[in-house]
Amino acid sequence: MSPDCIHQSLHASVPLLDIHEASVMRGDALILDRLSLSLAIGQHTAILGPNGSGKSTLIRLIARQLYPLARRDGAPVIRVFGRDRWNVSELRSLIGIVSPAVQLDYTSDSPLEVFDAVVSGFFSARGLGLDHEVTPSMRERARDALAQMEASHLIGRDMASLSTGEARRVLIARALVHAPRALLLDEPCAGLDPASRRRFLESLRQLARHGTTLLLVTHHVEEILPEIDHVLLLRDGKVLQEGNKETVLTDSAITAAFAMPVHVRRRGDYYSADVD
Repeated sequence: MSPDCIHQSLHASVPLLDIHEASVMRGDALILDRLSLSLAIGQHTAILGPNGSGKSTLIRLIARQLYPLARRDGAPVIRVFGRDRWNVSELRSLIGIVSPAVQLDYTSDSPLEVFDAVVSGFFSARGLGLDHEVTPSMRERARDALAQMEASHLIGRDMASLSTGEARRVLIARALVHAPRALLLDEPCAGLDPASRRRFLESLRQLARHGTTLLLVTHHVEEILPEIDHVLLLRDGKVLQEGNKETVLTDSAITAAFAMPVHVRRRGDYYSADVD
């Protein structure tokens, strides 16, 4: 089934994500412990917690990069857009993924030009091969995606020559060529200076306003966008608290999550947290 057909077949009432008691082991360690979560399409969500709380594991679970332990009753543990079985390339057309790990793959090893990195997203490949036939429509969509992320001026540059913020913009453009229903952003501001972080966050706000559902993984309260109202607070692989920002972003909840006294305050459209 083509990506366009997959998009058309999805109904707005189908949940983006439905996880029921997911457990994930790594060696002898339990990384996720019977975690349950349900998110609707359009429900912008922040997954917040300290290092080692299970945030990145949850993202890899959603992306089909790892799998949960089977339930005793045999029922599906995770459904994405109402389905528990997906061809990974089909799923990538619906959910884009941007993370420092993905970025490392595109900025290291063999050289890769920016436009090739973006347009090769149509083929789920790192760069273009001799068997890849790039159509005029693909080129147009790739240029539109780069323009949307204000990265058109980077065409012709090598990915390895880009700053951290520039590379993140290109990788989001790569994901956007499919017009995905959602973006999974795993620590997307890691390595950015304060000014670059704010510009990058403003770009994400534009995506949220134009219909792309955002799942933002972070351990920084300051990175939770105004458009994000739903927050999932993790600790030790379990959901510590879940709800709207006013309910979850409190001194007591964040203190419990990070195991140290934290004071949360609101500054304009954003929140901030300071260790007491």
